[in-house]
Amino acid sequence: MGEDGSVTSAPQRPDGQTPTPRLIATDLDGTLLRDDKSVSLRTVAALAAAEEAGVEVFFVTGRPARWMDVVSDHVHGHGLAICANGAAVVDLHAGREFVQVRALPRATALTVVETLRAAAPGTSFAVEMTTGINYEPLYPPFFQDPGAHVATAEKLLEEEADDTSAPVLKLLAHHAELAPDEFLALARSAAGAYASITRSSPTALLEISGPGVSKASTLELCCAERGISPAEVVAFGDMPNDVEMLRWAGTSYAMGNAHPDVIAAASGRTVANNEDGVAVVIERILADRAAQRR
Repeated sequence: MGEDGSVTSAPQRPDGQTPTPRLIATDLDGTLLRDDKSVSLRTVAALAAAEEAGVEVFFVTGRPARWMDVVSDHVHGHGLAICANGAAVVDLHAGREFVQVRALPRATALTVVETLRAAAPGTSFAVEMTTGINYEPLYPPFFQDPGAHVATAEKLLEEEADDTSAPVLKLLAHHAELAPDEFLALARSAAGAYASITRSSPTALLEISGPGVSKASTLELCCAERGISPAEVVAFGDMPNDVEMLRWAGTSYAMGNAHPDVIAAASGRTVANNEDGVAVVIERILADRAAQRR
């Protein structure tokens, strides 16, 4: 969900001519998905047209792999998606199988927990692993998981901490009283030396990954494997966890409903997610490409 006034007029093009991309990287919630978490028919058609034109599409999201069913039917070609803010690459054609994991070391997560408890008393935690989510008793149950273990973060991170334990993808930290951006700034100041800290929720809910792990860094790895440069990537996003990706991509668009930091980071701006802002830009890119070939 975005935090800035929605833009519903025509998209603002980045300075200069937008090159024909080889890859489109798009966030999901607040970006590709409408607020009701659906993918519009217009967006489905635009994604399919891009792939048919030889432009790869990567979904790059903070969502865990188990929440990717909403777009699984709309991945063509490679079938890959970047999940958990870059901590995992999954194959949606193979039942959300993990292709790559960039884990948060448990010792690092414990250090972050200790640091944030001291810096922001009242913080509660959840631990997202490749096998699912576990959380503390006071952590808000945003999405009930019947298989979750409930215990202190220290216990959740210490138990079974051996070579056979499930990798930790990210740590989630929630505060009931602090404003979202205030909590993010405080956490980065206190614990930013240990981990990558960002947010995508309208509440004071932080997402904490391993050092150097972000949507941008994992997207860069995936592009390097394909010989794709940043200049050949067009990216879309709406929240702080998209900022690094939008800065990395040669061309980037903040959604009309985007957070102010996202607007500042992007080279262009499109209309809001509920107005199919991603599809609007893809349609224009493909139309420009067709015009150039005439």
